[in-house]
Amino acid sequence: MDLTQTSDQTICNDKQPDIPDEAPPPHETESTEAEIVEQLPTDDGVIKTTDDDGAKTDDDDDDEEVKVEVSSPLPPDLDKVSEEIDQFISESSNLKGDDDESKPPDVPVFVEQFAVLVEAKIDEYDGGDAPVKWSQLAQEEATSFLDIVDRISKLFTSLCRFSTEYKYAYSISRVDGVLQRAMSYIEEEYKSILYEYKINTDSDITNSDTSSAKPNPNPNPNSYSSSDTNQDAEQDSASEENKFPGYSEEIVATLNKFSKALIAGGYETECCQVYFIARRKALEESLHKLGFEKYSIDDVQKMNWEPLEREVTAWIATFRHCTNVLFSSERKLADAVFEDQPSISETIFSNLSRGMMIQLLNFAEAVSMTKRAAEKLFKFLDIYETLRDFIPLVDKIFPVSYADELKAEATLSRGRLGESMVSIFSELENSIQGDSNKTPVPGGAVHPLTRYIMNYLKYVGEYRDTLEQVFREHQMIERADSATGSDFDCQNPQAGQSNHHTSSPFETHMIKVMDLLDSNLEGKSRLYKDTSLSSIFMMNNGRYILQKIKGSPEINSLMGDQWYRKRSSDLRQYHKNYQRETWGKLLQCLNHEGLNVNGKVNKPILKERFKSFNALFDEIHKTQSSWVISDEQLQSELRVSISNMVIPAYRSFLGRFSQTFTPGRQTEKYVKYQPEEIETDIDELFDGNATPWGRKKL
Repeated sequence: MDLTQTSDQTICNDKQPDIPDEAPPPHETESTEAEIVEQLPTDDGVIKTTDDDGAKTDDDDDDEEVKVEVSSPLPPDLDKVSEEIDQFISESSNLKGDDDESKPPDVPVFVEQFAVLVEAKIDEYDGGDAPVKWSQLAQEEATSFLDIVDRISKLFTSLCRFSTEYKYAYSISRVDGVLQRAMSYIEEEYKSILYEYKINTDSDITNSDTSSAKPNPNPNPNSYSSSDTNQDAEQDSASEENKFPGYSEEIVATLNKFSKALIAGGYETECCQVYFIARRKALEESLHKLGFEKYSIDDVQKMNWEPLEREVTAWIATFRHCTNVLFSSERKLADAVFEDQPSISETIFSNLSRGMMIQLLNFAEAVSMTKRAAEKLFKFLDIYETLRDFIPLVDKIFPVSYADELKAEATLSRGRLGESMVSIFSELENSIQGDSNKTPVPGGAVHPLTRYIMNYLKYVGEYRDTLEQVFREHQMIERADSATGSDFDCQNPQAGQSNHHTSSPFETHMIKVMDLLDSNLEGKSRLYKDTSLSSIFMMNNGRYILQKIKGSPEINSLMGDQWYRKRSSDLRQYHKNYQRETWGKLLQCLNHEGLNVNGKVNKPILKERFKSFNALFDEIHKTQSSWVISDEQLQSELRVSISNMVIPAYRSFLGRFSQTFTPGRQTEKYVKYQPEEIETDIDELFDGNATPWGRKKL
């Protein structure tokens, strides 16, 4: 059924009776007119017969106007006439107009009487400047009126059975006119009630679209920060199970009665059109209230990412609300309004839901065609998951007539999003490899690139299963295209897998990203002139990477224990390198070798040893207090290891040789630090308290 076009209604073989264009032959005129006149009294008891144009009917001899006195007045009792009409309808149903053996009866007088009475009743409601609204009628009065309309619809149908009979022409036209007035009134009330829907309140939508936040970084290569979130709307349709979208059950019952009356009266097309337009408007308003706006593909292509990202969030909430709540309610409403017409209900719901779904899928298609960028990955994943979860539900939600079309559209959009995400990952690898920033990070702190990549991968880990699917499908498509040129079925990715185990393509990409990051950091560590600071830089970044991996069970299990042990071993080696380069040189000042000559302490050499120790320690303290170790555990581990290395050696050296100096000024001059002071100064290392002298070391 095309709900956007109105076809002309015909009576009897829809609406219009087959009324002869010319009057009957002269020899039949007198008897035919007499029969009609006897059956059709007017208010004054006289009827005038006229032709179709309102002119007087002529016979062969004269233009005399035919007047017949009617003996019985118009009965005022509608109930009595209704009983007679019911009897006439019942009897006429057994006759056929083209059967000579069952010649149709003359049109009874009460047909015209009934038409006049019904027309008077319609005038009560639809006459004057202020028609009576259906809601103003008492229930008994409303029921009675619908019974009357149903009766005149059946009467019209019965009369149309004899549309070839000239004597029925006037009555058919008369009853049709009354019926049209009744249908016009009902149609207007039907339309008015349909448009008095209520869109769900914010609380209703919140209840049906419970959102669970998924972190979404803002991976700007210049900022390397993460702050935004996306929404993963989950539906709870149970609360909507007994609700119609925007109407009470009483209103739905009234709409059902109206639709029955309109369809029975031959106004099926008008009924469907009014319903379709009203519900389409309601659905569009629902989408707007959910925050989704209709955009063309060109509009989406031209949008900056920040506003488009907000539109994607609204699209996800809208899409899931529609597929889990709105469409099921809409179908329930159509089934209730057209309870006795399941084919009409399905056709209307099909046209409504198909239009909305194509609009929603077009948006997903447009987003997948935008320029690829790292910051888009997570919204692409959200759309991908939404479409993936939607495809198995299509057959349950939508009619068979276009379910396959929707599945094909959703699968196509999902496939394009998958291709985009694989490309985004490749571009991420290229960006790491191509990052050649020559400015070292002050204090050997965690590099912004490390923070950016690891935060990015942390959120990537939350989509591990989906990305595994994306990369697997992509790999299979490539294999299928290269080997046979056949298409890959995204809905059944397992179909193309071989029986033997192969490494995950997503795992391969993740390891590649980590290896590229390690190589990049090693290059950046060589920017420092101080090799000890290079080791601090690698320790900082290595510890940060391990902490992020450890904090993400998905990525941790993906990288595996062997990878983790290797990186932990690298960290220990950087630690050893740092201790050797920094504190190993300091401990050489505390070497006992060469201090005893012939059993006596060589005092000049001892003085030089203490002077060297004091100067070197001062330099280390001043310089490395400006270095940064943000990880408290690593900072504590380093300080403890330094103390354990230096303090015992210094205490031993001091205890053995401090007595050599003359107490007083000489001792104070060369023994600058006590072991406790050394320990206090070590605890001040790596706080990031930069000094001009310390910065010169970079």
